[in-house]
Amino acid sequence: MTAPVVSESADMSPEDVRLLRALQIGPRASFASIAAALGASEGAVRRRYHRLRSEGVLRVAGIVDPGALGQTRWLVRLRCRPGSAAAIAEALAKRDDVSWVALGAAGAEVTCAVRSRTREQREDLLGRRLPSTAAVLDIRPAAMLRQFVGGRGHYWAALRGVLTGREEAALGSTGNPFAETRAGAADPVELSTSDERLLAALAADGRAGFVELAAAADLTPGRAARRLHALVERRVVHVDVEIAAAALGLHARANLWLRVHPSAVRDVGRALAREPEVGFAAAVSGPHNLHAVAHCRTFDDLFEFTTDRIGALPGVQDLEVSPFLRHVKQAGTLVDGDRLAVPGAPRG
Repeated sequence: MTAPVVSESADMSPEDVRLLRALQIGPRASFASIAAALGASEGAVRRRYHRLRSEGVLRVAGIVDPGALGQTRWLVRLRCRPGSAAAIAEALAKRDDVSWVALGAAGAEVTCAVRSRTREQREDLLGRRLPSTAAVLDIRPAAMLRQFVGGRGHYWAALRGVLTGREEAALGSTGNPFAETRAGAADPVELSTSDERLLAALAADGRAGFVELAAAADLTPGRAARRLHALVERRVVHVDVEIAAAALGLHARANLWLRVHPSAVRDVGRALAREPEVGFAAAVSGPHNLHAVAHCRTFDDLFEFTTDRIGALPGVQDLEVSPFLRHVKQAGTLVDGDRLAVPGAPRG
């Protein structure tokens, strides 16, 4: 069994971290199933989950992939006038079609992920609103071409080794979480009104039961279960477990922009996906053709990680490291300080 990079922190016990890993593997698994796999009582698991959720350590949410709907995801770097970037980052974070926002470059750069559901929505943001904002000096959009880690069952490897192989298998682990996510679908899915309502309820709480989902979508519980299964099978939505990295003691976070020889992009992307420090990695368009987000304990660790391991990968020609000044939004969830700002009371 591989030793975990994170086993506990000042804020979290080993049992807390074990539950996080269990939820990574089975985000909608019942508390009874998780308890059986971990050798704990159902009540203890339920209480631990609610505490971690209310403390902003974790959030389980349904994430829609606009690629399955025929749209493209974009990563956008904005260079801003001094003193204006924070306000721009906050404004972007309020948009439903912006799922991820970080403030970097000593407060002069904003990086965001745009997941527009329609072409009109995307063109309004990238083609009109941002270019007309006086405080934005430069816009560098990059289309996401292939995602190597981050979401849809791609377990963040920082917690690998926390559970035994038997415990992971009991929760449904396939043992191969590194399947790549393609950028789009040859046959885009058209959503009905009930689909939209179901997905909205799942976005609010990825562990919502079928009775709750059915009520939101005006369906019977059976039909809601079948429709959710179909949407998952068609890769329209996946249930993601968002974790506040700082709660795990990972305080040095950075965007990594890599220029890689075209023949090595796939191999480097797959190598990044296996690194415990990498929470997200994707091939993108533009001069830097790979983007990753790194989480380390200290900046000294970040230096060693980027120089000794990432910089040494065959095919890497250039690497730009842009530390976060502040993380503003994470997978659709606003970030408050170093915790996830989750509205509403926790639910099972």
